Amino acid sequence: MKKIKLQVCAWLSASLMLGSCGLDEYNPAGGTGGDKLATFEGWSGMETYCYEPLYGQLFSSFDFLAVAEGGTDLFLTSNNRTWGQQVFYYEGLTTNTNYTNKLFKQAYSQINSCNAVIEGADDVADGNAENIKVLTAEAKCLRAYYYSLLVTYYGNITLNLKPSSEGSNLSPQRSTYEALYTQMVKDLTEAAADLNVTPYNGDYARVTKKTALGLLARVYAQGAGEGLTENGVSYWKRAAEVAEDLITNQAAYGADMYTDVADVWANANNKNNKESLFIAAGPASKDAANYTSSNIFTYMYPNPYKLSDIYKTADKSNYLYGRINNNIMAPSKYLIDLFDAPHDTRWDNCFTTAFGEESMVQAGWGTYASMNRTLTAEICQKYGIADSNVGKTIYAYADLAYNSTNANGNQYPAKVWPKGDHSGNVANLIEVKNIYATEYPLPEDEDRFSIYLSKDKLTAEEKARRAYVTINIDDLFDSEGKYIENSTDGTNCYQMFPALNKFSWMYDGAFTSNLQRRNGDVAIMRMAEVYLIAAEAEQQLGNGTKAAEYLNVLRKRACRHASDYENYMKLDTASEQDVLDEYARELCGEFNRWALLKRHHAFETLLAKGNPRAAASFESKHYLRPISYDFLNQISNADEYGTNGY
Repeated sequence: MKKIKLQVCAWLSASLMLGSCGLDEYNPAGGTGGDKLATFEGWSGMETYCYEPLYGQLFSSFDFLAVAEGGTDLFLTSNNRTWGQQVFYYEGLTTNTNYTNKLFKQAYSQINSCNAVIEGADDVADGNAENIKVLTAEAKCLRAYYYSLLVTYYGNITLNLKPSSEGSNLSPQRSTYEALYTQMVKDLTEAAADLNVTPYNGDYARVTKKTALGLLARVYAQGAGEGLTENGVSYWKRAAEVAEDLITNQAAYGADMYTDVADVWANANNKNNKESLFIAAGPASKDAANYTSSNIFTYMYPNPYKLSDIYKTADKSNYLYGRINNNIMAPSKYLIDLFDAPHDTRWDNCFTTAFGEESMVQAGWGTYASMNRTLTAEICQKYGIADSNVGKTIYAYADLAYNSTNANGNQYPAKVWPKGDHSGNVANLIEVKNIYATEYPLPEDEDRFSIYLSKDKLTAEEKARRAYVTINIDDLFDSEGKYIENSTDGTNCYQMFPALNKFSWMYDGAFTSNLQRRNGDVAIMRMAEVYLIAAEAEQQLGNGTKAAEYLNVLRKRACRHASDYENYMKLDTASEQDVLDEYARELCGEFNRWALLKRHHAFETLLAKGNPRAAASFESKHYLRPISYDFLNQISNADEYGTNGY
């Protein structure tokens, strides 16, 4: 990407804006503005840079995810660890807590850039008028998105629509919620009118008409939680209108949704996923060499090598799962129990619960038999496996190829060994949609997995019949619903947990030279959320039957068998709790939950159900995250501005 040196926002320095990624690093036009930005090249370079926090920080590292999903009913720290306790459990959360401090800076970092693009559009001396209109609309859409993050997490912060070159203000005043939401609605409405259905220059990472409309529905819903109205009409009504229009006319807007939820997470569909309305991807995303490189998956997986007597591959050399050594963010029992696993395939498509090993026969780096693990009497006794299984073999699950031709470096795309076929013949390998998804439940006679986490509580006898380690997920929790901290059976099984695999990608192009990172696109918003917003708004307006219709679209496509819909999944009407539960099943881990609980004022109720440790610390001030310590140190009226009670 070309680089530009940006002027500092009036009350946020360059180092404040992006933390570790200073604005000095970017200089598309080779100057600080002025005449350089009057050219289309310089101006459009500034506009392209407005996307940088999306792929460079927000959706490629753990910080924003910890703020957006931590401290909710859905995710805990594994083994009840004291790590990130500020955001997961509201313990010691302050203005200089890294996660919340960084999000504030990252969100504000590009508002100044967006302002400069919007203000400078009329001064561009060259360039096509249509292109200028579209790129200005993109900047408005992005500005509204960044403001939506700030308002959602930090409350009524300062609305600034002027670029820093127009003056400094070291005594900023907070704006009203009404002013902030009115501006976001204005930006998104104007953006939706001026953006095209197809992205600028064919770059699918750029926002389009469907993006602006999806974000408009989301902003209306979030503002509804603040009790806002527009010309006397509830924001809930406006949210319903926008969401329902996008649903009814989705083809005209270029929006779409998969009919099978497995396709949402199919590795072949990661790049330019048709269900995504807004995508975090690298610059020039249509170029195969550009991806969002993320390490988020390393926080959301347990390390099966903790059971090294049954699982061979160390995390430092695990090409199948990557170097999953952070092992922090684990689903709550409350979230796990929301899935009707035999009928709802979102459980096995979104959570890895069976852990197998890799061979590299295709790559020519080893034999099929090299990964075999024979069950000994000692292993069987230790893990409660029946003596009749002594001598049985656990075989490799996946086989990785080697491809050195990809622009990102060496790649290791994988296929799966067929169950029961122990020939080691690569011609028999099969392609699967998502190598990390295993159909639930795992059969008793499965011999390709070493460790299995069962959602159903199996008896000791049922576990013993299986020639692999079987862990009841319920046994990972104490009586309060927290993860247990130490072994209760003399093994390391307590360190396992179901792994959210939405950020684990395995395809030609997914690998980097660092096993702690994977390349891939992250959906900032997908069409499924529009159905949820429509249901949410209708329910809040008193139309439970209509709400159920929108939820049923998502529930029906998630059914394992056609008969499951009528027998188990169909709703006749939807309560507020039904809506919140469906959000959890569909969007868990997708940077959504904290904002949802805030707008429904549901922390007190749902933390008690899903996150008892957070419930013990939660106070009313926690409906807002603390204002950035760095920001407060840059202004002259910090005491007046306030910290949000921290």
